Amino acid sequence: MSGSAITDDAHAAWPLEDLEGPIAEPRPGGDSAYVLDRSDSETRRLIMQAELFDKFIRRLLEDAGLTSGMRVLDVGSGAGDVAFAAADIVGPTGAVVGVDVDPSVLAGARARAEKAGRGNVAFLESDCRSSAVDGQFDAVVGRLVLMYVGDVTETLKSLVARVRPGGVVAFAEADFTPVLGYVHAGASELHRTCWDWGTEAFRRAGAHTAMAPILCRAFIESGLGEPHMVLHAPLGCHSDWTGYEWLAESMRSLLPVLENFDIATDEVVNVATLAARLRAEVVRNRFPLMLVPLVGAWARKATQEAGITAVSSAHD
Repeated sequence: MSGSAITDDAHAAWPLEDLEGPIAEPRPGGDSAYVLDRSDSETRRLIMQAELFDKFIRRLLEDAGLTSGMRVLDVGSGAGDVAFAAADIVGPTGAVVGVDVDPSVLAGARARAEKAGRGNVAFLESDCRSSAVDGQFDAVVGRLVLMYVGDVTETLKSLVARVRPGGVVAFAEADFTPVLGYVHAGASELHRTCWDWGTEAFRRAGAHTAMAPILCRAFIESGLGEPHMVLHAPLGCHSDWTGYEWLAESMRSLLPVLENFDIATDEVVNVATLAARLRAEVVRNRFPLMLVPLVGAWARKATQEAGITAVSSAHD
């Protein structure tokens, strides 16, 4: 796909039906590749993302039942922000182990932990399903990680096995369905097209883009029972909101996928001016920008391993 750079006044919007095409071959195990770029700029985007979603993640962890003194496994740690939030909740008498397959992003997470003097957090390079961490955990948590695995239920089952009876399981995953409905209900073309491009890039790369029903089924099929669930979709219309930069940096990280699947070119996306153009459209049209919706799901593992048991409520 080619063309001139999109302006904030008018441009061609490519509907999803025009973008349908082959999906990338899955990696061994059926997983998708991490869709976003692996780079220093992507790490900075992850930190920006964590700041935008920090209050939601902390509330999710607290509602799920994380408390002082717990031992927590954070899977797909990335830059470490979920692990840091969990570490704040469990305090100095607790501990958090973060695992990720990317050694470069973990190096950054370790450096941030050391700089902040966080003695109750450790990071290990490992696949979340085969982590060599010893012992069981009081909780397993994660954000934006299950959407990349081929079989969410089997992955969740392997993680539940690491949790003690009565322990907490809590995840926050992306679901693009709400934002697509929102932007197609009246958002500016630039805002709408960015989400059309992004959704198609994730789909073509093999990631799950509608995680709400997948999480519901996976929790039930993993023996956790029906999970508590919540949807969080940040909106912004202030001229100084960082959400514009977050969406622009997300498109920067997606550029290799966008170009590889002929969805959009660097020239058309024009990342250098994208945040400013998004901001100008929102200010002019008074139609708030929506960030990626996150679906939170949490439950407690049954208190007995065998026989007929009741699954504990996360609010007990």
